[in-house]
Amino acid sequence: MRRHNDAASIYFNIIKAVFLTAAALLCTAPFLIIISGSFSENAIVVRQGYGILPKGFTLDAYNRLFKTPQDIIQAYKMTIYYTLIGTSLGLLMIALTAYVVSRPEFKYRNKVSFLIYFTTIFGGGMVPWYLMYSSVLGLKGSTVAIWFPALMSPFLVIIMRTFIREAVPDAITESAKIDGAGHVTIFARIVVPVIGPGLATVGLFLALGYWNDWYRASMFSTSPSTWSLQFYLYNMINATQALLRLAQNANVTIADMPGETIKMAMAVIATGPVLLVYPFVQRYFISGITIGAVKG
Repeated sequence: MRRHNDAASIYFNIIKAVFLTAAALLCTAPFLIIISGSFSENAIVVRQGYGILPKGFTLDAYNRLFKTPQDIIQAYKMTIYYTLIGTSLGLLMIALTAYVVSRPEFKYRNKVSFLIYFTTIFGGGMVPWYLMYSSVLGLKGSTVAIWFPALMSPFLVIIMRTFIREAVPDAITESAKIDGAGHVTIFARIVVPVIGPGLATVGLFLALGYWNDWYRASMFSTSPSTWSLQFYLYNMINATQALLRLAQNANVTIADMPGETIKMAMAVIATGPVLLVYPFVQRYFISGITIGAVKG
C-alpha cells in the first residue's frame, strides 16, 4: 500500500511539473515574441508574422526610436520623476486615510468610508475634472497636474484599510493608548512596521499606474519636456502611422518602414524597467494580495 502511494505521489509530481512548465512557457512566450519582433526586419514580419526567434536580425526599430536619444532620455526622466513622487506621496496619503477610517473611535468613519466608496461608482465627469485642474487650480502645463490627480485611489484606500484591520488588532492600539502613545506614534511605530506587504502591494499598483500613464500627460502637458515615456511613445506611434499613410501615395513600400517592429521595440522600452523591478517586490505582493483570505 505504501509503495502504491509513493508511486502515485511520484506520478502526480511529474504531471504537476509538466503542467507548470507548460504554463510557464505559455506565459513567457508573449514576451519572447515581443523581444524577437523588435529585432526582426519589418518586411519579413509583414509577410510571415512574428516568431519566437528574430526573423532577419536588425536594429532598425531601435535606431529609429533612438534617433533623438535626448528626447527619450528626457521622457524616461520625467516618468521616473512622476512615478517616484506620485508613489511616495500617494502611499503616505492612502496609508494615513486608511488608518483613520479603520479606527473604531473615529466617529464619522462609516460616513467617510461611504463617501470613499461612492466615488468608485459615480464621478463628476471628465469635463468638470479637467476644468478643475486646468482652470480652477491653474495646473495646466505644470508637472503637478500629471502626478497630483492620481495620488488618492478609493480602491487602494479600501485595500489598505483591510490590511490594517487584519494586521493590527484593536487591542494593540488600545494598549498603546494606555501607555500614552498618540495616533502619530501608533501609526509610525506600530502600524507601519507590520503592514509591509500591504504597502508593497499598494505601492506596486501606484507605481504601475504612474509608469503606464499617458492620458494625463496628453491632457495637461504643454511642452515636450514634460511628456511621460508612454505619451512620448504614443506620439512616436502616431508619427509612424502618419509616415505609413504618406508612403501609400509615394514610391515607398510600406513594408520598408518599421511600422510593426517599432511597436514591439516600444513595448520592450516601456515594460523593461517594470520587469526588472517586479521580482524584488514579488514576494511582498503575493503575501499582500492573500492577506484577506479565509484562514484555516
